[in-house]
Amino acid sequence: MANLYLIDQPFGGNGLALAQHDDEAIIVLVQDGVNLDVSTLGNGNGAKPVYAVKKDLERRGLAKQAARQVKPIDFGELVDLIVAHKVINFA
Repeated sequence: MANLYLIDQPFGGNGLALAQHDDEAIIVLVQDGVNLDVSTLGNGNGAKPVYAVKKDLERRGLAKQAARQVKPIDFGELVDLIVAHKVINFA
């Protein structure tokens, strides 16, 4: 079972640093966490999956810009991830 990191400000930097050392990390940016730079996340096997709540991206005008670094998800998909994985909350 992978760890699901819910990341928001102001503790987002700490959450991302911890997730970077977790080989099975799945990251979801929520609320103001969508403003964080996730371009450095990855390991020897490639980049970690990074998602962002679509509504949070849209509200901050980041939907098009963020599409290169994150996969937008809706609330239903977020719930599915929460149910399927162990949650580590930095939101």
